[in-house]
Amino acid sequence: MRKSRFTEAQIIGILKQAEGGAKVGDLAREHGVSTATIYNWRSKYGGLEVNEAKRLKELEDENRRWCTNNGLWGPHGAF
Repeated sequence: MRKSRFTEAQIIGILKQAEGGAKVGDLAREHGVSTATIYNWRSKYGGLEVNEAKRLKELEDENRRWCTNNGLWGPHGAF
């Protein structure tokens, strides 16, 4: 899995700028990402605080490890 260039804290900071009235296109250009990326971040991290986003990532990693160890996640995807 590819590692993100941005931490959860940075992503949430960018989303807070967008909520504060900054244009998404300007933010995307400033940070070197596409507008679609910002909208995807908004769907995943919208409304979360930094500690909540870190907990979400920990739970996703734990779930991935559990599924891999229990044979529910094979080399060709889930189930």
